[in-house]
Amino acid sequence: MKIRSFVFPFCLLGLLLSSSFAQTSATAKNPKFDATLAKKAGADERGMRTYVLVILKTGSTRVPDGKDRDNMYAGHFANMKRLAAEGKLAVAGPLDGVDGWRGLFILAVADIDEAKKLVATDPVIIKGEMVAEYHKWYGSAGVMFVNETHEKLGKVPF
Repeated sequence: MKIRSFVFPFCLLGLLLSSSFAQTSATAKNPKFDATLAKKAGADERGMRTYVLVILKTGSTRVPDGKDRDNMYAGHFANMKRLAAEGKLAVAGPLDGVDGWRGLFILAVADIDEAKKLVATDPVIIKGEMVAEYHKWYGSAGVMFVNETHEKLGKVPF
């Protein structure tokens, strides 16, 4: 009986504190929150957003070396620049080629169907040089600022 009467107040205190902490953390405000920046990035209340991750893999049709291949890759880079300028392509880059994994896109779209329409405009996909695999990804809305930051980092234009 004495143990129960001794333990009960601590249990009650623990419940009250944890309940108070949960309410505080759920309603706490971030002093660094920038509503304008969050809106520009499409951020939710956690500073996150939905993207589609696209893995570009080796396709069944290798375009032979030469002018057609050069033109295909010129079109691939032009397409990426266009999508980035439209705010649809947040990140892109090559992969190491292991297991046929050639590159990736992180597209600032909410669903895979829209991502498929965007990727279908890329010459490497059109020619069959690469195929795309799609995955939804929930990540930091700050990824949306990679392109504008990247422009300021290279001494040589990309």
